[in-house]
Amino acid sequence: MGKVICIANQKGGVGKTTTAVNLGMGLELQGKNVLLVDLDPQSSLTSSIGLKNQSFKYTVYDLLKGEAAVDEAALFHNGVQVIPSSIDLSGADIELSGIPGRELLLKEALSGVAGQYDCILIDCPPSLGLLTLNAMTAAHRLIIPIQPEYLPLEGVKMLVETLDIVKKRLNKDLEISGVIVTMYDPRQKLGREVMEIIREYFKEKVFTTYIRKNVSLAEAPGFGQDIYRYKPDSIGAQDYSELCREMIRREVF
Repeated sequence: MGKVICIANQKGGVGKTTTAVNLGMGLELQGKNVLLVDLDPQSSLTSSIGLKNQSFKYTVYDLLKGEAAVDEAALFHNGVQVIPSSIDLSGADIELSGIPGRELLLKEALSGVAGQYDCILIDCPPSLGLLTLNAMTAAHRLIIPIQPEYLPLEGVKMLVETLDIVKKRLNKDLEISGVIVTMYDPRQKLGREVMEIIREYFKEKVFTTYIRKNVSLAEAPGFGQDIYRYKPDSIGAQDYSELCREMIRREVF
């Protein structure tokens, strides 16, 4: 059975969607069967891979409401299956709050299809609300992208506290699979200092492959492309390719 992996950090701008897109597409290039789930109301993953402004019969919103199955909502795009998001998801915290077992909605929706994929990657919103709780409850593993600066580091502490609560009450099997340092510039003293703090705190959970600052990674979503299609010879493509290989070596999936 394939692993369900939640990519989360309540701090925005740390590379969650960039990581979800380029891990998913990179793993497909490594021969893996991948499902991407866009759980962010901003639909960043959906637009980043070239599905912006399209009309969808079903989205992840319908999936959570039980009005569509995974096979109905998933679209085949550039070698992977994608469940898109929509603005309708923005009211999910309120709309779904009265449903018994509301934290289990995504887990129930994905439970019947995990065996069809090598991995299911869930891109979470930058918050610790109901949507992220659904992702963490559905997941086997948690991947945390973090920018090597002090404010993002503070936010990770809250995420780890939430992880402990989820493990205690909702998903005892959830574990941190790894921490990805993104937007790293080894020339900057601050980045090096925070990198050491991250390694000291998470120890072997920190992937040895870090994602360097690279303008191509910032540009690619504007063209609706992953980094491999946008600039396959860029530093960003090299780093995410190596990260995929490291994850396979570590048997993350």
